[in-house]
Parts: sequence; C-alpha cells; structure tokens
Amino acid sequence: MSSTNDFIAELIRAANQIDKLTALEKNRLLDRAATVVREMREQTGIPTTRTAGDAVVEIQVVAAAVPFGRRTDEQVKAVLLNAAAMIRDLHIVLDTGTEIQIGK
Repeated sequence: MSSTNDFIAELIRAANQIDKLTALEKNRLLDRAATVVREMREQTGIPTTRTAGDAVVEIQVVAAAVPFGRRTDEQVKAVLLNAAAMIRDLHIVLDTGTEIQIGK
C-alpha cells in the first residue's frame, strides 16, 4: 500500500476513534491533511483560492480551533473524513494521469 493510502486509512481510523484522540493528535492530523491536500492540488494544477470556501482553509481553521476546545468531536470527525475523501480523489487523479483544466 502506498503512503497516501496509509494516510487515508489513518484519517479514517482517527475519525472512527475520535473520542480516543487528544487535542494535539487531532491538531497534527488536521495540519498534515491540509498540507497533503495543498501539495496534491499543486501537483494536479488546481489553484488554491485561500478563501473561506476553500476546503484546505476549513481544515486549517478546525485544526487551529481544536486545541482551544472550540470544535466538537463530531465536527473534527467530519473534517477528517472530508480530508480523507479529498486526498483519495486527488490520489486517483494523480495516479491515472488525468489532466485538470480550469476554465475561464
């Protein structure tokens, strides 16, 4: 299994055991997920918008809020699963060599 698949599995496992994770563990997973999504987007040619509607920004906002107890376990779980789905989709795009064209 590739390291990407391993990370996807780690995110899903963490989401399913969210009550067993410390705030620091949640924060680190979310930070890693944001970094991976951002890097994979760059590799595929998908531009980053850096607006509140950008999923990477959402991951980062939740990661920053977790240490202060400002997100529930259910909210963190949802973001972890969303990040896993994004990474899976981007991995498929990169693995298949699919070209992304952003229209004008």
